[in-house]
Amino acid sequence: MTFHTVLPMEQVFEGAIQVTGLLQEVNIKGMLMQVEPLEGGQARIVRLLHCPLDKYLDPAFMPGATISYTL
Repeated sequence: MTFHTVLPMEQVFEGAIQVTGLLQEVNIKGMLMQVEPLEGGQARIVRLLHCPLDKYLDPAFMPGATISYTL
């Protein structure tokens, strides 16, 4: 599914992703993203802040995807 809109992402996806914890900005593989830390070394991506343009189209990095995460 593709969205083309001038609305902020927070407004488009309002209520779609329930964030329960504190958000952190992390740099993983050269991509700055906002994540919600989970248990077991995992994190849920909330949004990408700065990364190569092709990563915005990669389903592995879409909001809600789970990634391995360590401090």
